[in-house]
Amino acid sequence: MNGWLALAVAIGFEIAGTTAMKLSDGLARPGPTAAMFICYVLAFSALARALKSLEVGMAYAIWSAVGTAVIAAIGVAWFGESWNVFKGLSLGLIVLGVVGLHLSSGA
Repeated sequence: MNGWLALAVAIGFEIAGTTAMKLSDGLARPGPTAAMFICYVLAFSALARALKSLEVGMAYAIWSAVGTAVIAAIGVAWFGESWNVFKGLSLGLIVLGVVGLHLSSGA
């Protein structure tokens, strides 16, 4: 599996795992709790695979930034969490930081 594809898979499972964590109600609900653990094992497995060909700093920055941005959007859309301009700008700065890391790596 290509490193970028593995990173995309890792991001997908991390997002699913974090969403399942929210749905687990503090690990009180067995179904979402089991889904969370499975998703995190798959996310870290895919991330480890991605790191075979991608720089660790850049890959981890992308993994965490995309996960953070998508989870913030899921929180607003599905869980009724608050959204404001400051949150949007802050997430934008995270994305800009990741782009800067990517550009500075010469990839």
